[in-house]
Amino acid sequence: MTADPNLETGLPIRLLHDRVLVRMEGADGERRSTAGIVIPATASMGKRLAWATAVGVGPNVRSIVSGDRVLFDPDDRSEVELHGRGYVLLRERDVHAVAAERVEPDSTGLYL
Repeated sequence: MTADPNLETGLPIRLLHDRVLVRMEGADGERRSTAGIVIPATASMGKRLAWATAVGVGPNVRSIVSGDRVLFDPDDRSEVELHGRGYVLLRERDVHAVAAERVEPDSTGLYL
């Protein structure tokens, strides 16, 4: 039997199926330019994806591990509060990309 990866992070829940629990980066809705200028959410135009850090994954998640940076649509999210901190609960299929630090050089990243 393998250890539950969520116990290592101190999460008071066990994620099921293909669920991914992420912590948003930065303040909700605002972002920074490459020069460090804060751009408020009211200035955003069009649909913009957001980066977050995976803090827990369910047993059927195949391409994401805790600690990965993931890209998702912040308009399609379910929020939950644990120990006074806000998190977002996603399905693995709602994640558009994983940051390339962990991706192998010859890997396509596609489900076959």
